[in-house]
Amino acid sequence: MNIDIKRTGLKTAAYLETVTIPATSSLTYVSGILADIVDIDAPPGTASSYGDTKKQTISVFKKINNILRECNLSMADIIQIRVFLVGTAELGGKLDFSGFQQGYNMFFGTSDQPNKPTRTAVQVVALPLPGTLVEVDVIAAGR
Repeated sequence: MNIDIKRTGLKTAAYLETVTIPATSSLTYVSGILADIVDIDAPPGTASSYGDTKKQTISVFKKINNILRECNLSMADIIQIRVFLVGTAELGGKLDFSGFQQGYNMFFGTSDQPNKPTRTAVQVVALPLPGTLVEVDVIAAGR
């Protein structure tokens, strides 16, 4: 939905420093979303069954996009994102932020969808479903 949102931050950054919405806006909170299984032949509960961080990020944002559409909103209406990333063995237990960012960049700051949200990203030890590496919750603003 098209509302007068004030967005501030560096144009070169992948996210904004601040977002201010009018008091007449409605907020939609989307609970933490996890990726779908991409390889049914992979051992259950493994990262290979859900894909790497980039694949999981894309899966999560596609699911969020579908949820928002059901609410008559779009990815452009997202004003805040919280990201929870699990470290991978391949990176010595560190999170794959590059993989996350590659997936994220497909949905935000593009020519088709130039809006960017505010964002927090943290590393966690594990997520509720074994094998998942990415969980995202969002807040979207509309009329």
